[in-house]
Amino acid sequence: MTPEEHSLANGILYTDQYQLTMAQFYFRMGLHEKEVQFEYFFRKYPDYGSHQAGYCIFAGLEWLLEWMQKSRFTSVELEALKTRTTSRGKPFYDPDFLNWLESNGSFQEISIRAVPEGRVIHPQAPVAVVQGPLLMAQLLESSLLNHLNYQTLVATRASRIRQAGQGRMLLEFGMRRGQDRGSNAGARAALIGGADYTSNAGISHVLGYPPKGTHAHSMIQACMALGHTELEAFKAFAEVYPDDCILLVDTVNTLESGMPSAIKVFEELRRKGHEPLGVRIDSGDLAHLSLMAHIMLEKSGFPDALLVLSNQLDEMVITQIINQIHEEAPLYSVDAGKVVRRLCFGVGTRLLTSSGQPALDGVYKLTAIKNQNSWHPAIKISETPSKTINPGFKKLWRLYDQRGKADADLICLEDEAPDQEEVVYLHHPVQAHSYRLKKREKISRMELLLKDVYSRGSVLESYPSIEEIRRKRDQDLAVLDPGVKRLINPHIYHVSLSKRLWDLKQEMVREAKK
Repeated sequence: MTPEEHSLANGILYTDQYQLTMAQFYFRMGLHEKEVQFEYFFRKYPDYGSHQAGYCIFAGLEWLLEWMQKSRFTSVELEALKTRTTSRGKPFYDPDFLNWLESNGSFQEISIRAVPEGRVIHPQAPVAVVQGPLLMAQLLESSLLNHLNYQTLVATRASRIRQAGQGRMLLEFGMRRGQDRGSNAGARAALIGGADYTSNAGISHVLGYPPKGTHAHSMIQACMALGHTELEAFKAFAEVYPDDCILLVDTVNTLESGMPSAIKVFEELRRKGHEPLGVRIDSGDLAHLSLMAHIMLEKSGFPDALLVLSNQLDEMVITQIINQIHEEAPLYSVDAGKVVRRLCFGVGTRLLTSSGQPALDGVYKLTAIKNQNSWHPAIKISETPSKTINPGFKKLWRLYDQRGKADADLICLEDEAPDQEEVVYLHHPVQAHSYRLKKREKISRMELLLKDVYSRGSVLESYPSIEEIRRKRDQDLAVLDPGVKRLINPHIYHVSLSKRLWDLKQEMVREAKK
């Protein structure tokens, strides 16, 4: 791919054809500069089959905004569009439309309010609100969904895996099985959601984290094929990396060959003034092998050496490994807690591909349009009530109960001030007669979640670091009820509508069906 082709594929034409089709339609109808509002939200949590998420971690916003700032129609894109023809061989795009794109085809007139990255988010609640001219706001849809859906999906999975691992070190190892360059976005999302490090070297350096990894089975295989032993392979590796020595011990036999050889090398390293980092186990009964390896390391005087586990791990496998260690450790008079504290998890395929739920059900819907200097709410009605959107300009509040726990997210109209009301009305988003009234005295605080992040081509604040995003994640997870964080059948977190929003929605549904 030439540099020009790379720019063409990744710039403003990183979109679906129907967005361009709609763009020209809006232009021909004279609608292209009408001010509109679109909302990005997701409809339901990831469901992995045997286990389900009860929350999501928002990610991808920074990369979306960076893409928006760089993307515009240049001669490269316009020349490409000129080659498109109709089924009768006529130019698909009119010259006047292409001239308009040449002068106006950028996101300089778009503004965005969004929930900050790293925050916990829930279905139906607006996560990003886009305002601007209809044509360019429409063109933004596909790239916005691409940037936000995938990173949010991976960040959510990483958070769950970290929870299952009880906070032990988590390494993202998925590049080799990721979806092409999507591995970069996935690695960033994993770092936001719960991974401490990634093996992806390039993106690690971009984001300011040291890449982490061990060595391959092929190193030992090559040495053995040339007449050397596993022990000699380990010694050679330790000589090259004396201060970063993690040995992969399952190439021949984990307990009879790999671990004894690793311990001999570790003893030699220590005599030379170095401390080994640990061993990695990539096959077999990981729980039992971890327990046996722990016993061998303890007897040999290496209480701090890590046990790095890999091989198709996810939150459920990690949970089973830890549970098995706790069940089996007493049989050997071993403190299971000590074994677990040694563990480090290298999670690859099932994290980066979000195995079981490979896509987030995020959508981008028109909620308001301006006509003759006044705004009009817009609605999309579905036979499935939960897919009928919430119209108009809205705010998103998070309510905290007297324990300081997040109790509900409330979607209300822009001019409402529920924080000033004595009783806050919380209506079920779909069920007509399901609502609750919450006295203000039962609410410890209320927080507006949507922030101005992008205005007419400019990012309004400097991007937070990954560490700052992680702190937001940890703060939100700390105030989320344990039931909502359950790995299987989590408790439902309430997302509610204000009474005025509910009434507006029902009125618009009735009017549309007349």
